[in-house]
Amino acid sequence: MFLTKNNQAMARTLCVAIVAAVGLGGCATYKDEFATINSRLDSLDQKVQGAAQSAESANQSAQQANQRLDALEGRVQAIEAAPARKPRG
Repeated sequence: MFLTKNNQAMARTLCVAIVAAVGLGGCATYKDEFATINSRLDSLDQKVQGAAQSAESANQSAQQANQRLDALEGRVQAIEAAPARKPRG
């Protein structure tokens, strides 16, 4: 059976429609995978933000400790430079 030009065009259009349907059907699964990946990224982002806040808090505590040490340094040097005391008795 010979296909006329009209039938050939119809068959070509049908093939293109089938290929497009199969291609777009595959995108639906990718949409679910992207949603899963996005939720994992959101979870990681929250963990990173929490770690950054903890690091900032630790940094502030370390700075305060350094300031206290700097304040004590003068007294320690004064004690070390003072003449030695004679023992009693």
